[in-house]
Parts: sequence; C-alpha cells; structure tokens
Amino acid sequence: MNGKGRAFDNIMVERLWRTVKYEEVYPNEYSDYFDALTNIERYINFYNNESRHSSLDKQTPAERYHGYRRDQRESA
Repeated sequence: MNGKGRAFDNIMVERLWRTVKYEEVYPNEYSDYFDALTNIERYINFYNNESRHSSLDKQTPAERYHGYRRDQRESA
C-alpha cells in the first residue's frame, strides 16, 4: 500500500489481529494447522456477525458494513 492514509489502514488491521491473538489464539492450544484454521475461522465469523462493538454504536461489523441493524432484519 502506498499513499495518503496508509498508516490509518494499518491501524485497523493491526487491531483486528491483536484481538484475534489475545481472545482466540493465545488462550487455546491447537493440535495442528487444521484445528487452528477451523477455530480462527469460527472466531472471525463470531467477531464479524455476533460481537457488538462499542466503537460501532453497538453494531456488529457486518451490520455496519451492509447498512442494516439486526432488529430491522429480524422484523422483516
């Protein structure tokens, strides 16, 4: 990446991977690569679709990205 704003793009990615490491990778002991892959994929799915983020006004990243709230989706 190059150009204006590059450092701010890195901040978001670094924060995501710090969260994945501290909440999923470090507390768990994986038996092999496939076990790690399965559990990290499960965690990222949880992070994007179920975990509410205070910095996103209690929305999930998926809700913010796709522009809808969970309560709107459930009532439709």
